[in-house]
Amino acid sequence: MQIRRAKESDFPQMLPIFREVIEGGDTYDFEETASDQDAFEYWFGKGVTSFVTVDEPNNGQNATADNESREKILGFYKIIQNHRGRGSHVANASFMVASQSRNKGIGRKMGEDCIRVAREMGFRAIQFNFVISTNEPAMKLWKSLGFRELCRLPGAFNHKKLGFVDAVIFFKELV
Repeated sequence: MQIRRAKESDFPQMLPIFREVIEGGDTYDFEETASDQDAFEYWFGKGVTSFVTVDEPNNGQNATADNESREKILGFYKIIQNHRGRGSHVANASFMVASQSRNKGIGRKMGEDCIRVAREMGFRAIQFNFVISTNEPAMKLWKSLGFRELCRLPGAFNHKKLGFVDAVIFFKELV
């Protein structure tokens, strides 16, 4: 498994994972009717830095263009500024993992990589604005990586099956 910077040519593999995640209606505030262009802008728009986690072809030997065409994307994340101007020193990030790749440590590896990359990019902190309280794997992961739960937004997310549930704001200082 390898994490690398995402390229626009990765999008055709990313889109089905995006669709699968938002259709669940339990972790992201996107509507199922979000367009492919909405998805593309979310992961490759202005100011967005995205990364993909891939199965390494040829058992991890040096990557070539041919190998990259055979990579399977398992998940991805992005880093952006949480706010512009005087708030631009705080990062925000979003993560998606394909259903068949869950419970294999991919989210943790991406979370650890995101923290490292955010530091390298000069961010002083990371804030997650809208973690769904019923998303137990995410809640557990962020706490285990040292994020603090700052507050809950009561009933802020309309869960597809459970109705209105809380969203949580998480924060981690990087300096």
